[in-house]
Parts: sequence; C-alpha cells; structure tokens
Amino acid sequence: MTDWTPADMPDLEGTTVVVTGANSGLGLEGTRAFARKGATVVMACRSVDRGERAAAAVRESAASTDPDPDLDVRECDLASLDSIRSFAEGLAADYDGVDVLCNNAGVMAIPRSETEDGFETQFGVNHLGHFALTGRLFDLLLAADGVDDAARVVTQSSGAHEQGEMDFADLNWEESYGKWRAYGRSKLANLLFAYELQRRIDAAGILGVRSVACHPGYADTDLQMRTARESGNPLLTVGMRLANAVLGQDAAVGAEPMLYAATADVDGGAYVEPSGFMNMRGHPTVGRSNDASYDRADARRLWEYSVEATDVTFPFGEKNEAVDDAADV
Repeated sequence: MTDWTPADMPDLEGTTVVVTGANSGLGLEGTRAFARKGATVVMACRSVDRGERAAAAVRESAASTDPDPDLDVRECDLASLDSIRSFAEGLAADYDGVDVLCNNAGVMAIPRSETEDGFETQFGVNHLGHFALTGRLFDLLLAADGVDDAARVVTQSSGAHEQGEMDFADLNWEESYGKWRAYGRSKLANLLFAYELQRRIDAAGILGVRSVACHPGYADTDLQMRTARESGNPLLTVGMRLANAVLGQDAAVGAEPMLYAATADVDGGAYVEPSGFMNMRGHPTVGRSNDASYDRADARRLWEYSVEATDVTFPFGEKNEAVDDAADV
C-alpha cells in the first residue's frame, strides 16, 4: 500500500477547482481537502440549499491553521443539459480559468427513470452530464495555469465498471433495464470518455490539460443508502448499512484517489485507485482498469453518440483523424 494522503497535496492558493456533487460524500470530502490547501472550490450541486448547508459545515469545521475556505455554491443539475449550459455560462462570466474539474457526482442502481432530456438517468447523469459539462468548460480549462502546469479533468468511475457492457443499440435501456447493469455501463462509459478525451488532447497537441480517471474503492457514503431507500426494500437498507460498516472505508479516504488524480504527478490517461485489498481500500496508487475500458472503437463510438446527444463539441474539433494514431493510454 502507498502512504499518500491529502497532507501531501501542494499549495493550491490561486487555483479554481470545480467539484460536481460537492454537497455530500466524496464530493464534500474533496471540497474540504481542496479548500484546506487554499483553492477556490466551486461546489456544483443539484440543490443550492444542500450545497450551502455543506459549505457552512466545511467553514465551521476548518481548523484555525487552515485558510478561510473559499467556497462558491452554484446550481448544476447533471440531469438537465439546460442547467449544465447555464452553470458553464455563469462560470465563464465570473472566472478566468478552471484548474481542476472533478466529474464526481453520480447516481447508483436506481429504478429506471429519465433525465429532463429523455436519457436513462444513470447513463444521462453519470456520463452524458459530465461529458457536456467538460465540453462546456474546456475553454476555461485551456485558459488556466493548472496544477503542475496542466489543468486536470478528473472523472470518477467505480470498480463496477468491470460489470459494464456497451450496447450501442440500446444505450438508454429502452428494451430492457437492470439497475446494476445500467450502473456498470455508466461507470464503464466514464472510463471510455476519460481515456478518449486524453487521446484527443494528445492528437490536438494540447499540453495544458490532462484527463485522469479514478475510483474510490468501497467508501462509506450516502450513495449506497440512497440506492437502498429508492429500492423500497427494507432488507436492502439493512444490508447496505451492514456492508458500509464492515467493508466501507471512511469517505475522506475514499476521496483520496480523486485528490491524487487532481494534484499529484500523474500522466494523462492514468487510472488512480486504492492500493489496498482488492483495490477497495487504502491510499491511492496508479493502476489499470479492465480491458473493455481501453476499447478505442467503443470509445470513439461513445464520443460520437455523446456529441450528437448533448449537442456539445470540444474546441479541438470532433473529426481529428490523428486520434487513430495517438498513443494508447
């Protein structure tokens, strides 16, 4: 196991970090750690009220030796392309650059529903929402000085990506639906996107932005309990609570792979995961996701679908033939 902790993060004074889902769980712990190192943290939250309460808690818990937390709570509903556009436009009006974008928010194993724009919710929020957000903020990432001379896009996946399969004939689960299979697909899509983004960055010769993926292991957060509550099964609630108590690590430790990916010396296209037992616990290290996540044909196909579905393009263009010749990541 490695021994890296957030205490090893560099000074982040003067940097701007955007964290989606910043009001709870891994997003909240990441916000706390970034702010402790002096970053301005834009807390992108579906509920501004919950975001403000979380920000108040971060300020209240800040040690006397920490800088005053510089927190900016803004509405960003990843289930709405209009909300994502409004959030990005507001950020562009108020900030000169974004040094780190943490694509962290997500939903897990919920009954089938659809986003405002008609996408299956897990695929729509976990992948398409973050795809659209990254594209709309890419100019701000290009404009930033970044951490270690490169802005970072950090996309949070999960070990559940190993159970995911891409079915391009039914990406939105209109023919059949399994809530855990849908979750696995959304997390595999996160990785296909993160690696394809780095390939396209490399093909365009962009040096100032890196795309890095991560997963938290088994972290004890409210994500599991929300899944249990929405199932309506009291036995699942008991089981999730027991699993969190026995298997889960503290959310602050679960946030470490995201923090490492955002601030440590890692290459674009890296995959950061816990270093302990079955990569489910422990401090972060650079590992490797499953073979399906490196499928370049699937990644290109998903990218093309995502552009069409969200009507969001990236400033380096979508038909860069050099992508086919870029180095594997």
